[in-house]
Amino acid sequence: MKDLRVVFMGTPEFSVPVLKSLIENTNVVLVVSQPDALVGRKKVLTPSPVKAVAEESGIPVLTPNKLRDEYEAVLNYKPDIIITCAYGQIVPKIVLDYPEYGCINVHASLLPKYRGASPINAAIKDGEEETGITIMYMDETLDTGNIIHAASLKIEDNDTYGTLSEKMSVLGAELLLKTLPKIIEGTNFSIPQDHGCATYVGLIKRSDERIDFNKTRKEVYNFVRSLNPSPLANIIIDGSEWKIVETKIGEEKTGEIGVITSVNKDSFGIMTKDGEILVTSLKPEGKKVMTTKDFFNGYKKENLLNKKVGE
Repeated sequence: MKDLRVVFMGTPEFSVPVLKSLIENTNVVLVVSQPDALVGRKKVLTPSPVKAVAEESGIPVLTPNKLRDEYEAVLNYKPDIIITCAYGQIVPKIVLDYPEYGCINVHASLLPKYRGASPINAAIKDGEEETGITIMYMDETLDTGNIIHAASLKIEDNDTYGTLSEKMSVLGAELLLKTLPKIIEGTNFSIPQDHGCATYVGLIKRSDERIDFNKTRKEVYNFVRSLNPSPLANIIIDGSEWKIVETKIGEEKTGEIGVITSVNKDSFGIMTKDGEILVTSLKPEGKKVMTTKDFFNGYKKENLLNKKVGE
């Protein structure tokens, strides 16, 4: 496949293994990624992980603010196929119709479930036992094209967004390489999705990061995992935002929801719908991530007992 002219579109770390496998096995003539973004507390202008890998490999990179306004620059590279993976923009029809072998997307769910921008987070949050990768043809609407290939992956009970994303990105790269020869030969599947079974997940907004203790212990546990390592779930204590990094499921008991009902040397428990959720690692506002045990070295843990979260 070394003579296959590929344009790759992607942005986050999740896309990097897919890009690297394409660089090793095909002729990646262009990479398209989102524009550089301001990162961290110091707001340093930083290229996307995909752009950084492309530049290290000497591959030209485009970072259009709106692809629909700059699509001609993509077509000038005369791609045989366009492959996207978590790019973050809608690809216009004139681009979709150009390549001989079509436009292919590597999507992080078993479609038609979890179409959209945050499928890995959603699968963990919803307590799914498995998820997977779908290789699909792209069309003009979001994640609705025909399915070429799919592979499932078990979600472990201790998986976080970070660990699951890493495993799925490797699976995506492997599945794509298995699928590409069949696409070129014209022997691949092209199965329409059952749109009646589709679900959608959008971008995670700031307002989506607050923990709702009216949920069960397991639901809160899953929610925290789904946002680790970034952007992290959060609570408000004494008007300050504390990001919650890791939790454990505590005892089944009754009490006022959202109240800190126990404090131990290495955790504190907050009442949920059906018992305590134990916070074992956190990031207090303006501080680094630390274990709860280390946090209590500088905070009187007895001051937490009976506090109501959110007040």
